[in-house]
Amino acid sequence: MELQNLNDKQLEATRQTEGPILILAGAGSGKTRVLTTKVAYLALEKKINPYNILAITFTNKAAKEMKERILKMLGKDAYKIQISTFHSLGVLILRENYEKIGLNKNFTILDSEDSLTVIKKILKEMNLDPKVYNPKTIRNKISGAKNELIDSNEYSKFANSDYEEIITTVYQKYEHKIKNSNSVDFDDLLVLPIKLFKNHPKVLKEYQERFKYILVDEYQDTNEAQYILIKMLSAKYKNICVVGDIDQSIYGFRGANYRNILNFEKDYPKAKVILLEENYRSTGNILNVANDIIKNNKKRKEKNLWTKNEDGLKIKYHRAYDEQDEAHYVMYQIKKLIDSGANKASIAVLYRTNAQSRNIEEALLRDNIPYKVVGSFYFYNRKEIKDLISYLKLIYNPSDDVSLMRVINVPKRQIGPKTIENLSMKAVDKGLSLYEAIESGKELEFKKLIEKLRKASEEISITDLVDLILNETGMRKELLNEKTLEAEVRLENLEEFKSITKNFEETTGIVSLDDFLLEISLVSDIEEHRNNTDVVTLMTIHSAKGLEFDHVFIIGMEEGLFPHANSMDYPDDLEEERRLCYVAVTRAKKTLTLVNAKRRMLYGNASINPPSRFIEEINPKYLDSDVTLEPKFNKEDMIDESITYKTGDKVIHEKYGEGIIISAGDILTIAFSQKYGIIKIMKGHKSIRKV
Repeated sequence: MELQNLNDKQLEATRQTEGPILILAGAGSGKTRVLTTKVAYLALEKKINPYNILAITFTNKAAKEMKERILKMLGKDAYKIQISTFHSLGVLILRENYEKIGLNKNFTILDSEDSLTVIKKILKEMNLDPKVYNPKTIRNKISGAKNELIDSNEYSKFANSDYEEIITTVYQKYEHKIKNSNSVDFDDLLVLPIKLFKNHPKVLKEYQERFKYILVDEYQDTNEAQYILIKMLSAKYKNICVVGDIDQSIYGFRGANYRNILNFEKDYPKAKVILLEENYRSTGNILNVANDIIKNNKKRKEKNLWTKNEDGLKIKYHRAYDEQDEAHYVMYQIKKLIDSGANKASIAVLYRTNAQSRNIEEALLRDNIPYKVVGSFYFYNRKEIKDLISYLKLIYNPSDDVSLMRVINVPKRQIGPKTIENLSMKAVDKGLSLYEAIESGKELEFKKLIEKLRKASEEISITDLVDLILNETGMRKELLNEKTLEAEVRLENLEEFKSITKNFEETTGIVSLDDFLLEISLVSDIEEHRNNTDVVTLMTIHSAKGLEFDHVFIIGMEEGLFPHANSMDYPDDLEEERRLCYVAVTRAKKTLTLVNAKRRMLYGNASINPPSRFIEEINPKYLDSDVTLEPKFNKEDMIDESITYKTGDKVIHEKYGEGIIISAGDILTIAFSQKYGIIKIMKGHKSIRKV
């Protein structure tokens, strides 16, 4: 075999084949190359029968790539090696032993949507309201329990509330239903092989004889079930090689247990530990910053990334005035990179939460810089945002049939397709809009809700109207009840929409719904650049794991945002946030820019946050900090609360000219010339003054 392309540590990791081996592979240290070379080395040099080798990866994509690489090295013998994900291995074991676990040969595998359908059916049979007992929440609870190897009987011991008692009952019925339908769910693909091995030691021995050499990638991301399964399979020969990096363990919220990699040497006292610390990806300065940050974590294995690459540029650190200034700065820097010859595809903007993408999207749109949002929809294209905008459009214009059709059953109000079809026919017959055609039933309740919101919109700001919509329609309640990560993100996006309205009101003083809808229509009509691959990438840090870019911007580096406020009181969570920062930094190959804001409007609330502790952990000699100029205007200076107005006062507006106040309160209703008509403006805004 040709091994000359490997460095000393990679070579040692490849040649060490017997007994337990822990390869701690830092970011960009070539772990995939080592893993694939090691599999080929076992077959070619050590003459191990390929049938006796098991290689486990976490994604189908990674398994496919490994198969392709090994095929080039081994030829057709590669097909005899079991290279798969944990779940594919589970399928193999169940197909070969279905009778012993009470399944028929033609058992089916339920995906997560199928599981959800079964749970919805059970809730219906139990006459339980899905708004109270959210099917997705219950599915996630059952899935979490299974991955911790807790069955429904065991789960009942932990039920300490009426809600948990209900979940226990649903769990029991769920187990019974899928067994009766000769089905297994995704979690069973891990749980049932473990049960099989416990109940049939002879079967376990057969698999131990078959898989004498076991290799596991991304070991830091294993959960309890995956950990137990591998431990059982490797118990006889202990030829187990795990590859991972505790510093890149960022999936605790999905059930991954970083302690599995920390405890490897306790599980296998004779384990050989090999450190892959030479990084091939990044410049010296980027690695120095990564090392400075991660060394503050207490629960880790000591290692220090280094590189033969040049030191490169210092890491830029910019403290912007606010989130819009932050977005403008990033856009300007991206433009400079593109103008100097950088490919757009080599540039990435990373952030902690989905909602942060919105300001960057708008800045890039305004400057015609094409981009893609990875792992999520464009902000204005997200379902929940389109729903909210449809409510605003319907309040402004009840004859808007498209908006009405979109939200008449959002959240679900038992207004089905048949009702809407009848309503449409009635509207066509009578020459009315759908709204005008509503006269009875659940639709009338919806119409009354819109009327209530229309009336309120005359007297309150757009931001307050958004809040009212979220509460009165039940959108907020529905997402809170769901108690899933997806629902949490969607709620964050809806709350972030209030930042858009608040910013519009503060900068323009205008609180007229029609002006606001016109303003957002200019940025929400997004061209997705579907046929253009040379685009700037926007993504959360979680989505960026495993990727690399020449130029990386990490935005929102403030206390409360990154590290996230939810992690502040829990040392383990704070360490995961720091690992997340380490992952973000090590995505960069050539340049890295860290950005935060003095003042940020997020989820409709303005806050002043200190810089992230992660920035303070970096030795200043690696940073190139710049002085931030204050913006052209200070938002706090835009409104003077002391100014009073009364009906009949004449005013001058900087854009609309002379007008007369026809209604005075916290919001001024002003009649301008025929060209502009009546416009609502915040009291005391600097855009108007008395004549």
